[in-house]
Amino acid sequence: MTDTATGRAAAAEGEERRRRIVITARRTGCLDVTAIAADLGVSKETVRRDLSLLERRGLVRRTHGGAYPVESTGFETTLEFRTGMHVEEKARIAAAAAELLGDAETVFIDEGYTPQLIAEALPDDRPLTVITASLATAQGLAARPQVTVLLLGGRVRGGTMATVDHWAAQMLSEFVIDLAYLGANGISREHGLTTPDPKVSEVKRQAMRSSRRRVFSGVYSKFGAVSFCRFAEARAFETIVTDTRLPRSEARRYSLLGPEVLRV
Repeated sequence: MTDTATGRAAAAEGEERRRRIVITARRTGCLDVTAIAADLGVSKETVRRDLSLLERRGLVRRTHGGAYPVESTGFETTLEFRTGMHVEEKARIAAAAAELLGDAETVFIDEGYTPQLIAEALPDDRPLTVITASLATAQGLAARPQVTVLLLGGRVRGGTMATVDHWAAQMLSEFVIDLAYLGANGISREHGLTTPDPKVSEVKRQAMRSSRRRVFSGVYSKFGAVSFCRFAEARAFETIVTDTRLPRSEARRYSLLGPEVLRV
């Protein structure tokens, strides 16, 4: 085999290995360098190089000893998957976010598991009107006697069990909302808040326009991740609520943009 042919074969082998790494990351939600190296029969250094390349391509994010997949137009986790990831952190974030309700009487609750937990943590001792695209959130709040639930109409996305498309955005545009609790697939200082699906982005963007106050809630792994559709800048939020695995130095960088950053 010529040197050129050998080089092409090695490149093809590397691409196949990296493809398998991405598939594994998306199936499991995270990767351990030692485990994936043993599974693929290569050195840990080879896996680290592969992960660095995949991170530059925007497919994974490196962590100490591993990586996790970045959500994109071609890959998005389901609500069922999200309920099993970072459960303790999300519960703390939701409780802290719910405490920011203040005197709000009308509240938008975004789709996603952390916003769903925020809805569950809202007080039930006073009247509230909750607007949401999430079927799970609507169902969870509907039995509360002092909560009026407005479910946005539109097409239901099976993976997230939430409504999207222009029907949902149009309905939102008719409200003036005291407080919006929003999530995202990624948040970065350079690109703002992003999500893979343009239709989801449309609903989130309208929620930003319709609300007087805005709170972002998300675990540390959301920070620095960038998806396809930008719907807001970090500076547009009153408060960002995350967990203590986001370094203090990084939290300070976000706070310099304007929002208060709570690490819980």
